[in-house]
Amino acid sequence: MSTLLGALQVTLAFAGIILIHATFKRAQQKSSLPPGPRGFPLIGNILDLPTSYEWLKFAEWEGKYGDIIHLDLLGQPVVVLNSARHAVALLDKRSNIYSDRPTLTMSGELVGWNRALALMSYGDRFREYRRFAARLFGGHAQIKNHHGLEEYETTRFLRRLLKDPDDVQAHIRKTAGAIILNLVYGYRVGEGTDPIVDLVETAVEQFSQATTPGAFYVDMFPLLRYVPNWVPGAGFQKKAMQWRRRAEEMADVPFELVKRRMMDHTNTPNYVLSLLESERLEGDKEFNIKWSAASIYSGGADTTVSAIYSFFLAMTLYPDVQKRAQAEIDSVVGHDRLPSFDDRPNLPYIEALVKEVLRWNPVGPLGLPHRLIRDDIYEGFVIPKGSIVMANIWKMLHDPSIYFNPSQFDPSRFLPDAGTAIPPDPREICFGFGRRICPGLHLADASVFISCAMTLATFDVSKIIENGKPVEPKVEYTTGTISHPKPFKCAIKPRSASAEALIMSAE
Repeated sequence: MSTLLGALQVTLAFAGIILIHATFKRAQQKSSLPPGPRGFPLIGNILDLPTSYEWLKFAEWEGKYGDIIHLDLLGQPVVVLNSARHAVALLDKRSNIYSDRPTLTMSGELVGWNRALALMSYGDRFREYRRFAARLFGGHAQIKNHHGLEEYETTRFLRRLLKDPDDVQAHIRKTAGAIILNLVYGYRVGEGTDPIVDLVETAVEQFSQATTPGAFYVDMFPLLRYVPNWVPGAGFQKKAMQWRRRAEEMADVPFELVKRRMMDHTNTPNYVLSLLESERLEGDKEFNIKWSAASIYSGGADTTVSAIYSFFLAMTLYPDVQKRAQAEIDSVVGHDRLPSFDDRPNLPYIEALVKEVLRWNPVGPLGLPHRLIRDDIYEGFVIPKGSIVMANIWKMLHDPSIYFNPSQFDPSRFLPDAGTAIPPDPREICFGFGRRICPGLHLADASVFISCAMTLATFDVSKIIENGKPVEPKVEYTTGTISHPKPFKCAIKPRSASAEALIMSAE
């Protein structure tokens, strides 16, 4: 008995030493952490964290705490970077330690999005997904192979817009889905409602809800995942089960379609087919091909939609920008054909307009969180191992010291004749940083360009008139990981009879 008691005393003493050491270490770190809201004991800054539009609050805090802000969420250190300079220094130049993802219990573990590239931990599977994706759109040479498809699907978009101009957002979504589904699965989207496009739309919307910071208590208290779904307040369990089924359908349905077509030799060339035929299908290889494909589709289908819908909002609100853009297209392209990617080098104002679309209202205002895998010291601050690091992309692209009058949609800011220094290209910021940068950035850029150019060549976008007065759309965006313009009304009409005929005759 005395031996057991002695062992217990030694164990307690040892635990006490460890606790004192840990407390002392935390106290040392706290004195060197970046500044931030004071917070409360135990819960830290939970009550300070907004439940929506977090990027606006983080931007507001910069005036008080600086452009590197530390938060404590129930003991979890969070660092917000409000400056592109810091994001490049840490997430780019130190990407070897800043490329992991935090464990997100709701969206990652319960819903299952940790199987997709966006939320996957950094490691061998992540690198294989990226290697696969690079075959499809790793650089400008690969994207050039897809120009014909982009142009073809955008002409189909113009026809849908001509037939039904009031449902522009749905047309944008269908076009984005058609391009990626064709590239990834060789699947051609028909007219009318398409079940796979609808499937992915729902799954991606659920992803955005599930990854919204603070939306689910289980992300702050992971042990809640073990609470049975019949317990009052555990409705998130039922929601997670439903969302998980939808995410798995999104990955399975088009993938199995490719495999069935392999059996009867009816596939057209596509990403999944090329990998199934070229890779040795052993171990997790087929799983990785399937979920890398789902990552590409889910990652691109929604983000491109938001950017192009922002373009229509901007054209509604800024008619002078639209007129200048159309004048450039008319001068370079003429009226007898639609713009193509070959015209891009000769359309500097359209190029600037694409940059401004991506800057004005970034699709992912906070990107996705990074996780630091070991202690780091930066500009005198200690950033502890395990910190969640968030880049406030919205703030970086709305910094008035870099982008004058940032709320104004003004493509000329990116032209040398503006009379001032040209600000940084938003594409160096809006697609993320380091090894977590969006792998489909070149495809997204191409999609936005050709959509803007072809639309401006053939349509006028303006405010609707109600009761004899123009209706001013509000610049309002949804909250969440992926932010969209809230629905707005606008008038979309062919620029002329010849423009309408050009739309109908284009192939």
